[in-house]
Amino acid sequence: MLQLSPRNRNLIVLLAALVVGGLAAFAAQRFLRGKVEEIEAREKNQATVRLVVAKENLEKGTRLGTANLAIRPVPREWAHSGAITPEQFGRADGAVLAYPAQAGEPVLWAQLEGQRAPSLAAQLAPGRRAVTVPVDEISSVSGMVEPGDLIDIVVSVRKASHAYTFNLLQGIRVLATGQQTALMRTESGEREETFSTITLDTTPEDAKRVIAAREIGKVTALLRAPGDRNRVSGARSEAQGLLGLADPVSSRVPVIYGGGPIGEVRRLGARPDEAEGPGGGL
Repeated sequence: MLQLSPRNRNLIVLLAALVVGGLAAFAAQRFLRGKVEEIEAREKNQATVRLVVAKENLEKGTRLGTANLAIRPVPREWAHSGAITPEQFGRADGAVLAYPAQAGEPVLWAQLEGQRAPSLAAQLAPGRRAVTVPVDEISSVSGMVEPGDLIDIVVSVRKASHAYTFNLLQGIRVLATGQQTALMRTESGEREETFSTITLDTTPEDAKRVIAAREIGKVTALLRAPGDRNRVSGARSEAQGLLGLADPVSSRVPVIYGGGPIGEVRRLGARPDEAEGPGGGL
C-alpha cells in the first residue's frame, strides 16, 4: 500500500479544500446573480408612478424646492394616494414642511404647512378622466369604500324578460367618496361617513361606458384588496343562471300533425320524415 509522506498528505488536503471552496464560491455567485436578475426583471415589469421624494433627510420647517427634492419611480401598489406628483409640484414649490421627511421617501401633501391640498383635477394623470357614480348603501359596501381603494364596477340590467349581470370595469382607483378625498381623510382622521356617490379615475372611453351603464341598469361597486390587479371574467351572465334557477332546455321537441303528437324530433329544424313515431312521417 502506497504510503504518503506528511507533506504530500497536507498538499492533497489543501488542494481538496481549494476545490471545494472554489465550487462553493461559484455556486454562491450563480445563486446571487440569479437573485439579482430576478429582482431586476420584476422591477422592470412592475408598473410604476413618478413621485416627488426628498433627496436627503429634511427637518420640520424646511422650505421645499428643486435643491432638496427629486423625482423617482415608485411601484404603483406602494404609492401613497396623498403623495405629490411631478405634475402637482408647482403647488408645493416653496412650501414649508410641517413634519420631517426622510431621504428617498415620497413627500406627502399632509406633511406641508397650510391648506395646499391639490384639487381633484390635479390628482388626474394626463389623459385620464374623473367620473362620479351614484351608489346606494349596499353597492358602496355599506360606506366602507375609501379614496385610494381599488374597486370593480358591476352592472345589472334587464332586457326583455331577462336580467343580466357583468363586470364593466376592473381595478379602478377611487378618487373620492362623496366630497371626501384621500388627502382630506388623512388630515381629518378616520371617522364614520356615509355617501351617495363615488368618483373614479378612468380613461375617457371607460367614463362613457360608466355613464351609459347608469342609464340602463344598476351600478354596484366591489371592493378589491390593496394591490390586487388580477383580471376576472367580463362575460355577461344571465341572472337566473347565476342563481341556478334557469329552466333546462329540452333537446327533444314534440311535433304535432293532424291535431295530435305523432313523434319527436331530436333537433330543431329536422325534416318531418326524420321524426320517430308510429306514423313514420307524411
